[in-house]
Amino acid sequence: MAEAGATTATVEQPHGGEHEVEPTALGLTPGMWVAAAMLVFLLILVVKKVPAAIVGGLDKQIGAIRQQLDEAKALRAEAEKLRAEYATRIANAEKDAVAMLAHARHEADLIVAKATQDTADVIARREKMAADKIGAAERAAVDELRARAVSAAAAAASQLIATNHGASADKALVDGAIAGLSH
Repeated sequence: MAEAGATTATVEQPHGGEHEVEPTALGLTPGMWVAAAMLVFLLILVVKKVPAAIVGGLDKQIGAIRQQLDEAKALRAEAEKLRAEYATRIANAEKDAVAMLAHARHEADLIVAKATQDTADVIARREKMAADKIGAAERAAVDELRARAVSAAAAAASQLIATNHGASADKALVDGAIAGLSH
């Protein structure tokens, strides 16, 4: 069963017994052939610059990952900046809300005070108007009573004069009045 150009080798066992003979070709055992094939394969890879291509591809991936990490860092920094800005806005909005509430309370107090003062002024004006109307009504009543009294007195006097005085009495009065003027 030996092929042309093939030789066989014997392998001794550690305890002195013989073991199967391993086939060889061109003086190389199967393990040597596998090693030679691997060596040739690796040489072809080196000649075709496959490791450089693999390293270049890995470098590109590393570069892409670094770029993504840089973008992520930039986005994180921007997000933190926005968060700080919004926290500031919220704090300012809370301060503004407190200030607006205080201002609204102050305005409400002023409005209540003004309404109270206006109400007091209106009440005072109405009381004065009522007092003026009462005074005017009293004066009108007094004037009306005086007018009636004058009218009644004039009517009574004219009746008394008409009954008590005649033409001769009038002549004596006129003569006395003329005499009083000449002096």
